[in-house]
Amino acid sequence: MDYDELGKQRLQELRKRQLEEQAVLEAEAKINSAVRSLLTEEARTRLNNVRLVNKEQYLKVAQVILYLQKAGQLQGKISEDELKQLLDRMSSKREIKIRRK
Repeated sequence: MDYDELGKQRLQELRKRQLEEQAVLEAEAKINSAVRSLLTEEARTRLNNVRLVNKEQYLKVAQVILYLQKAGQLQGKISEDELKQLLDRMSSKREIKIRRK
């Protein structure tokens, strides 16, 4: 392989990576716009804070909210308290209790 072929191969890899990143950003934008209409202002602020700290948990909660909406289980917008409850249920942290005898 000469340098021209390596350069072309590297350019193709960069283009592929850019397309993948763009697809991810577009998917997140769709999720954001869909979830935005289902939350109150306070709940939206809290969910954005979660997104900044833990993007995986944000995506899980957003998917659950969209699922609930599609299943017809939402009545009105989700309040901050309801979002807190949902976040608590979705939390993967387990409480550790130590018993002493």
